[in-house]
Amino acid sequence: MRRPWPTLVAMSALLLAPIGLHAPLMAQTASAAPAQARVIVKFKASSSVARALSVGAGGAMPRHAQTLGVRAGMSLVDGHAISPHSQVIHASGIGSAELAARLSQDAEIEYAVPDRRRHIAMTPNDPRYLGGQTTITPAVGQWYLRAPSAGVVSAINAEAAWNLATGSGVVVAVLDTGVRPDHPDLAVKLYPGYDFVADVATANDGNGRDADASDPGDWISSADLASGNFSPADCTEEGSSWHGTQTSALIGAATNNGVGMAGLGGDVMIVPVRVLGKCGGFDSDIVAGMRWAAGLTVPGVPANAHPARVLNMSLGGVGPCDPPYSEAITAINGAGAVVVVSAGNDGLAVGSPANCSGAIGVGGVRHTGTKVGYSSLGPEVALSAPAGNCVNETGACLYPLLTATNSGTTSPGANTYSDGNNISVGTSFAAPLVAGTAALMLAADSTLTPAQVLAHLRAAARVFPSSGAGAGVSACQAPSSTPQDSECYCTTTTCGAGLLDANAAVARVVTSAQLIPVISYNASAITVGSSFTLDSSASVIPAGLTVTPAWTIQSGASIATITSANNASTLTLRADAAGDVVVRLSLTDTADLMNVKTRDVTVRVRATPPPLISGGGDSGGGGLGLAWLLGLAMGVAALQWQRLQRLHTQPVSTAVPRRPLHT
Repeated sequence: MRRPWPTLVAMSALLLAPIGLHAPLMAQTASAAPAQARVIVKFKASSSVARALSVGAGGAMPRHAQTLGVRAGMSLVDGHAISPHSQVIHASGIGSAELAARLSQDAEIEYAVPDRRRHIAMTPNDPRYLGGQTTITPAVGQWYLRAPSAGVVSAINAEAAWNLATGSGVVVAVLDTGVRPDHPDLAVKLYPGYDFVADVATANDGNGRDADASDPGDWISSADLASGNFSPADCTEEGSSWHGTQTSALIGAATNNGVGMAGLGGDVMIVPVRVLGKCGGFDSDIVAGMRWAAGLTVPGVPANAHPARVLNMSLGGVGPCDPPYSEAITAINGAGAVVVVSAGNDGLAVGSPANCSGAIGVGGVRHTGTKVGYSSLGPEVALSAPAGNCVNETGACLYPLLTATNSGTTSPGANTYSDGNNISVGTSFAAPLVAGTAALMLAADSTLTPAQVLAHLRAAARVFPSSGAGAGVSACQAPSSTPQDSECYCTTTTCGAGLLDANAAVARVVTSAQLIPVISYNASAITVGSSFTLDSSASVIPAGLTVTPAWTIQSGASIATITSANNASTLTLRADAAGDVVVRLSLTDTADLMNVKTRDVTVRVRATPPPLISGGGDSGGGGLGLAWLLGLAMGVAALQWQRLQRLHTQPVSTAVPRRPLHT
């Protein structure tokens, strides 16, 4: 049975009056707070604690709880580091929310937030999707990778995209439960990963952080729930999900190997980053894993030898985007990596971290292109992709997403695949389709920024259908406190820009890479007091692409002044003084404002015209006139002829005598 994103445990209420940082702890009963609070603390860069905490990769783990505890008047325990300035702090006998509120009052702390659990974004416990299936493999196979058709509107057309890009050279990090490295469809597609699950009970592998990202299973038993390590509000009894293996396979399963399934990303490589275990995982482990995946520093952890350009995160929870996620995503985007996150499966507003700025939140649609009932929705969704649905309430599921998985109900068993009986549906499986498409796009053009990847995805998305689903289906509404768990017609404010189209997105990248700005001008006309023109009409503009030119002076504004419109194919300037002026031409794709190609040209303004110079040039060069070049050639030839004549007519007595050779 698959679990939805559960509502996070309600935190202990804060006292009405502010609590002084040095005030003693108020007495609490055992039922008023969990046994141990977990808080993520970031120290201000100027603080003495931050200076001590700033260590490089592989550096010492933090030991600052005692310092904070003395100032807070309580006993605190160090947890793992997340970044050079942040770490986890533990305390007993107090709730996480209250501890965060008290630590936030320390003058050296930038923020303190509860270290919450996040969960894999699986399908809800709904008989519509978990009915009595009888077949092993659905007849439609990997329907979601094919070209869209009248009956299967949301298929992403990956087959055509593979003709444009293979995914070679791109690394995708999968932040999840780990992976079964011996699965035949993944064994040759994995780079070494890392296990960031620090809590031993959650990790289920007998230890905390280590370099083994294998998935030991994430089952929850009645004994687990009775142990006090997990709250029944967070999780229930269930078998192992093998979730990381499933999401990894959707992105990177070996293709054309005659085994199992095809991965969307073709030749991409996968770095498994284990951040989830029993009952999900904590924010602190997830954020640390995110940073490591993109090649950023995590104190106490060796550097990632294969930094990822794409991070897939099929996980999340309710609530707004907390500062640790916001900062991590900003830093990861700054490092050039794309962050793709599933929107959630509760029919409510998009959860965190999918709702963070800089993340690409992915909603889920049915094979017909309508929102699948369980998918979360709202303006934070960037676009939507197939998430799997069954249509029928009994019998074999008709439209699940096929994935690689494992047959073990607890610990690992035989490697296998999901099917119409053991189904994979949920926004967890929509996100990898977007992540795999982003990898193909980066393979086509490695210079793309995360913002450009998002812009191309949105611009290439197909329009949502607005009819054809049958009676009783209406337009999706803005999220509210009531789950919107029925099929509905997507809008651009509820399900994103449209339906994922892998081929169109990669094609846009290939076309955009062919856009080349070219500048020509007449160098002989550029003297003080004259006017001159720069011309972009020779620029290479691929068929089907419409661009808008824009001219700007980058330096030398006192040398020349623009005297014409700066958004036409030509630009006229007046030369005011001798010197160099740098002018930039920007060509912007009118359908995708993030697709901008530029070229700079350095134009030299002379006090007087140079002799015999005319013609055009590019990137600051003026051309040499044909007449001048012919004259130069004739002059050189005449001089050479005169030299030869002198050599043949000079007296022998004037020749230079040969000197003897010496050894």
